[in-house]
Amino acid sequence: MKTAISLPDELYSDAEKIAASMGIPRSRLFAKALEEFIDRRKRDGITERLNEVYSGARDSDDTAVSTASLESLRELTRHDSW
Repeated sequence: MKTAISLPDELYSDAEKIAASMGIPRSRLFAKALEEFIDRRKRDGITERLNEVYSGARDSDDTAVSTASLESLRELTRHDSW
């Protein structure tokens, strides 16, 4: 699909140079850059959702581990004479 966009002069110039150095048309460079941007945004969104899910699980797991550790320590030192 064809589309028209407005770019700052410096960005356009840099894109021209990079496309030439890569031996690809400028439109292919823009398409590739946009694909990479979109992929990164998708990954970031997935990471954010996973962080939300696991942040709650981590808190409850930490509490459970702390409680189990304390109970184990009490059991191990029950007969110690301090």
